[in-house]
Amino acid sequence: MRRRVVRPKLLALLVLPLLAGVPGGCAVAQLVGGMMQNAEYQKQVQTPARYDLEGYTIAVLVDADLGVLSMYPRLIEQVTSGVTLRIARDVPGVVVTHPSRVLDWQWKTPQWNAMPYGKIAEQLNVDRVILVDVYEYRLHPPGDRWLWEGVCAANVSVIERDAFDPDMIVDTYDVTSNFPTVSYVDRSSASAGQIETGLLSEFIKRTAWLFHEHLEPKYPDKFRPEAA
Repeated sequence: MRRRVVRPKLLALLVLPLLAGVPGGCAVAQLVGGMMQNAEYQKQVQTPARYDLEGYTIAVLVDADLGVLSMYPRLIEQVTSGVTLRIARDVPGVVVTHPSRVLDWQWKTPQWNAMPYGKIAEQLNVDRVILVDVYEYRLHPPGDRWLWEGVCAANVSVIERDAFDPDMIVDTYDVTSNFPTVSYVDRSSASAGQIETGLLSEFIKRTAWLFHEHLEPKYPDKFRPEAA
């Protein structure tokens, strides 16, 4: 005998009208409705790449404010490696320049960020340069060292070596990540290392998302990653 499967959403549509007419039915109906709403908030949607890198040679180049680097000296290395590895893994047909080569070039070219963009792409010998300019990076709210409130924000730009004008940026995107995703997490609940690891992971993921198809929360403000 064939068994009939009733999907949760359909089941709720069948049960809710019946519950409304029995003692306590309204409360149960509200509970079921709340569960359906929470499930809706946890939905993720397939999202296309904002910029297609397939078939190109690329390098990821990261810059940051000197004040930020004085407090977090490994930031450039961590973001360069993380974004490069994610693009290499998730973008089909792309050829990435190894992070160590890019970092070595930056070290040997101290005035690189004053160079014309086309010259940067030429010296790195790639078709596209992903330029990540971090303009904010912190683990605490301003003036409060007790709470954790990590923020990493950057302008992510694309340099095209073969563009009509290679010295012009062709696309720029703002990427901002926050960690933790809940409020009022204090120093007794997590270490600086845990907060920084979570923040960098989220930022690297969102930066790489610009260049490959991925799942994004349908309702970013309501989505709870810990429940996914």
